[in-house]
Parts: sequence; structure tokens; C-alpha cells
Amino acid sequence: MAGRRKLISVVRDKDTMTGFLLGGIGELNKNHHPNSLVMEKDTTINEIEDTFRQFLNCDNIILILIDQYIGETVQHTPDAHQHSLLAVLETRSGEHPYDAAKDSILRRARGMCTVEDLR
Repeated sequence: MAGRRKLISVVRDKDTMTGFLLGGIGELNKNHHPNSLVMEKDTTINEIEDTFRQFLNCDNIILILIDQYIGETVQHTPDAHQHSLLAVLETRSGEHPYDAAKDSILRRARGMCTVEDLR
């Protein structure tokens, strides 16, 4: 992994993705596959799962941003990954409310800290 650029991947709706692309996260790998997936009304769960799995297995992706709602619907949930150098962040969607109880990062953090640690 040394010497290779590290990437952020995003699975989001068209409007949000436009902002990320304008911010410069858009990349194509040597096979011309993008590091992002724009969610359209006709995007299937299988397409999302395949793309998410590809992102998990790519050695230069270090962060995947995915709608929490979409993360809950894919078979290979963000909780299932075991890569130590990869973070999967579930973010809120404009159409679906964010539920902190379902956030995998917060659940992991709660397991590492006690109330006394936060005082």
C-alpha cells in the first residue's frame, strides 16, 4: 500500500454526490471503475452490494461514506467489514432520518469507553 494514493468512496444520492465530485473525490481505477456510486431511483440492491463489496476489497480505499438507510439494506453491511485500515461511515440522508443507535462507529466507540472515561 505504500506510495499509492488513498481514496474515499461514496455511495450517495445524485445531489450529494455532485458536491463530493466537485470537491475532487472522483477517481477511476485502471479498469475505469469509479470510486463512487450515484444512487438513482432504479439502482438495485444487488448493484449497491456489488459496488460496496468492490470498495471493501480495494486496497487503496480507506473510507467509504454510505447513507445509513442504504447501509442497512445491503447484505454486506458496514458492520461486517474487518479491514483494519478501512472505515465505513454511515451518514444521514435527506429522505431518511439518522438513527444514532444504528451507527456502527458509535456502537464500537461505546464498547471502548465507559461513562467514567468521558468525565
